[in-house]
Amino acid sequence: MKNGFNLPNNGKKRVIIIGAGFAGLKLARKMAGSQYQVVMIDKRNFHQFQPLFYQVATSGLEPSNISFPIRKAFQKFTNLHFRNTELLEVKPQEKIIITKAGELSYDKLVLATGVDTNYFGNKNIEQYGISMKSTAQAINLRNRILESFETAILTENSKEQAKQLSVVIVGGGPTGVELSGAIAELKSYVLPKDYPELDFNRMKIRLYEAAPRLLNGMSEKAGNSAFKFLTRLGVEVHLKTKILDYNGDDMTLEDGTSYKVQNLVWTAGVGVRRIPGIADEYYVRGNRLSVDRTNQVKGLNDIYALGDMASMVTEKYANGHPQVAQVAIQQAHLLSKNLIRGTAKEFEYRDKGSMATIGRNMAVVDLPSFTFSGVIAWFMWLIVHLMAIVGVKNRLFIFINWAQSYFSRDQSLRVLIRPFKKK
Repeated sequence: MKNGFNLPNNGKKRVIIIGAGFAGLKLARKMAGSQYQVVMIDKRNFHQFQPLFYQVATSGLEPSNISFPIRKAFQKFTNLHFRNTELLEVKPQEKIIITKAGELSYDKLVLATGVDTNYFGNKNIEQYGISMKSTAQAINLRNRILESFETAILTENSKEQAKQLSVVIVGGGPTGVELSGAIAELKSYVLPKDYPELDFNRMKIRLYEAAPRLLNGMSEKAGNSAFKFLTRLGVEVHLKTKILDYNGDDMTLEDGTSYKVQNLVWTAGVGVRRIPGIADEYYVRGNRLSVDRTNQVKGLNDIYALGDMASMVTEKYANGHPQVAQVAIQQAHLLSKNLIRGTAKEFEYRDKGSMATIGRNMAVVDLPSFTFSGVIAWFMWLIVHLMAIVGVKNRLFIFINWAQSYFSRDQSLRVLIRPFKKK
């Protein structure tokens, strides 16, 4: 009997993993060589290292450095299979998924699709703002920044130059903070050499955060240190300031103030996209799926959710775990053991700490017992992220790029690559 996906009918029970993020890839690799036939489905054929999207966007790294082909990770294991397609619907009663490539049955289904950008219902910001939740979007942001500078140098109008040069980042979480710092360093050390005719005093980098401080998911001390570092780099940080609307030209604040803005980057929120076929009753706050302590979706047999899209209530985490990579990785690790051994061990998150980098020799680190910042925190951030990258080759290239950037304060990756359009 053919299954429509050209998979071997070897009698093995089938585990389907939807999503090749931190959780999905970790689970698949841990189940390599197991008694299951493991099928991973993703609309991209590579794993993306999301924490470094901002470095692609600011010409610090090549897109290929933070991407890893899924099939390469599966090469040595006959029970691991990848299919490049997109999930359309889940049929829990029939234990079938529907994709753009057809239907496929499962014995166990693991949902690990991660999150998308949350615009909180603002259609204008969704249309005109720039998001950064994929490698392609990071490349788009890089193009937008470079295009703005190329446009600015073609005019002598000071107001138009200021509009083209300036960047607004909305959201004071790790992504917004790291992106702001990276752009500020470009302004100080790189771009004036590329565009000597431009007056970079006209370039404003503004970071807006609706909350009273930066890095809300980290300690107050870390947030205060990030504020000081960004201010030192010349970033204008606006706290307790909410963006009401943006039409592609004018940005309006909640108090009615309006500014001309060419480049608005939205990093202010994330949300889970609901999956057709999974009834509304299984979702809780933030569109996350309610799961038990083994990550099985409550009320649905043989369907599991991992990482950002899973809401697991524990005594310590009444609103679910933080939506960070370590939670996803640890949940995937435990689920692989439970599935292989047939056990139901309950998940307990081990918080290894949080960190964010702002610029050269400037970072903040929150460990369970204490918080610190500065040069040592920055080196720790480098080591942790370097070791987390998938692929030895990628680690080597990133290390070389970072070393070159550290000593030269420059990169040669400011390449404007537009999509090809057939005439």
